[in-house]
Amino acid sequence: MPGLEDLYREIILDHHRNPRNRGELPPPAPHAVGHNPLCGDEIDVYLQVEGDVVTDVKVGGQGCSISQSSASMMSQAIKGKSVPEVRALVRRFKGMMSIPDEDGNPIEPDPDVKLGDLEALQGVVKFPVRIKCATLSWNTLLEALAQA
Repeated sequence: MPGLEDLYREIILDHHRNPRNRGELPPPAPHAVGHNPLCGDEIDVYLQVEGDVVTDVKVGGQGCSISQSSASMMSQAIKGKSVPEVRALVRRFKGMMSIPDEDGNPIEPDPDVKLGDLEALQGVVKFPVRIKCATLSWNTLLEALAQA
C-alpha cells in the first residue's frame, strides 16, 4: 500500500510531466523572471489581474522537477483568487518551507489558508538546498504582483 510520501512524489512528478498553465500572456501582462544561480532553475510568471483578482496566470522556464512542479501547482492555486488571498497563500507556503517572515520570525500556519496539492512539497524542507527550488516561482510571483 503506497504511503503518503509515495502519493506526494506522484503529485510532484505529475506536475513535472504535465505542467499546468504553461505559456505566456501577451503584454501588458505583468511579467517577472526568477533565476536560481545555484542550480540554474529559471521561472517566468505572467499574470492577468482584473480588479483585485488574478484571472489568469501562465508560467514558463526550465529547471528541476521541484521548481517546475512548484510553479505548476502555484499557478493552479492562485488562479481566480484575490490579490490578498494570493499574498496569504504565498506567506503560508513559505511558512511550510520554514522560511521566516520579514522580521525573521517563524510563520505560523493559518488554518484558513488551504494548500491542497502544494502540501506535496513539504518534504523538500528535509533538503535545505532544494527549498530555493520550491520557492523560486513564489518569489517570482511576488515580483509580478508588484507590477500589477
